[in-house]
Formats: sequence, C-alpha cells, structure tokens
Amino acid sequence: MLLTEIEQAIKRCSCRDQLALWQDYQRLTRRLDANKPVDQLQSRLQQAVDNALLTIEQRETGRPERRYDDSLPVNQRRDDIKLLIEQNQVVIICGETGSGKTTQIPKICLDAGLGIRGRIGHTQPRRLAARSVAARLAHELDSQVGEHVGFKIRFQDRVSDSSYIKLMTDGILLAEIQSDRLLRNYDTLIIDEAHERSLNIDFLL
Repeated sequence: MLLTEIEQAIKRCSCRDQLALWQDYQRLTRRLDANKPVDQLQSRLQQAVDNALLTIEQRETGRPERRYDDSLPVNQRRDDIKLLIEQNQVVIICGETGSGKTTQIPKICLDAGLGIRGRIGHTQPRRLAARSVAARLAHELDSQVGEHVGFKIRFQDRVSDSSYIKLMTDGILLAEIQSDRLLRNYDTLIIDEAHERSLNIDFLL
C-alpha cells in the first residue's frame, strides 16, 4: 500500500482510531525523510489500518433498519433535514413539542451515513429522559437497549460496542471531555432541549 493510499484509508477510519494511526503515519513519513528503514513500521501501520477499516465495514453492514411514522411532523421534512445534516457541520432544528425531533433525528442521522465512524451522542437534561428515549429508540429500531441504542447515566452504563446511538445526560458528556477533549468516540452530537440553556448545555455548545 502506497503512502497516499494509507493516508486516504486513515481518513475512512473511526474518529477514535485515527489519532493513533495519524501518529504512526507521521512517524513513518519522518523516517522516510531521514532515509531510515520503514518496512516494519509500514507493515504494522497497514495492518492497523486494515483492522480499523474492517470495524467500519462491520458497522456499515450492521446498521439497523430505520422505519418512520409519516404522521410525525418532523418526518414530513425528513429529506430536507437529511440534506442539511449532510451539507453542514452544525444544524439547528426547531419544532413544536411532540413533533418527533427527539426520536426521529437520530434515525435521520443514521440515514445520512453517520454513526459509523463514531457513535451518535444524544444528550438529555435529565436521567429519566435519557433512559426513556433510549428505550423508545431501541423499540423503533427493533433492538434491545444496550444493542443498537444504549444510554449512560450516573451509576448506570448500558452502551456496547455495537451501539450506534448513545443517550446520556449533558453532564455525562461534559465529564467525558476531561478524558477525551475532542470527543473522538462520536462522529455526531445531538444536544436536545438546548433552549433550556443550563450551564452544562451552554458549556457543550
């Protein structure tokens, strides 16, 4: 595998794997510039990239099937929302209470190809809401809580390696920044109930 091919392959790997892979890639290029042997390092890097890409492939093929209730107002604009998510790094979605934003937006994110290179993190201001939304989403995706959809609240973690969507309180996500400043476990973040403007929400935004 050529260096340019390795570089392009790393870009397709998960957000979490990319940091270590880029570090090894930079070490490899420095050794090449210094005319030092790179065979072993390049072989290890290629193997690591192949393993990371295999994980991505497995997540793509294992992505749960999405079904939508067209009676919900948000689903009547599903294609527009999906396009906005695909074309913009930040999207603000407003709608009436009960329009389906909380449960349908994560599924639209899956339709947009998100949740593969990292989880879709979905925050709620309260623990009960995080648990109940996780249960509802799992039901809509024909899954059990802890499989395709998980949640993490204080003293309880029901997230697995197969989880695409992770519900949590905004305080949990804020705490994760202490150990993972760039939140590399996620490729998408949904900050729900942002209008409540708590300190946690303001810090996250």
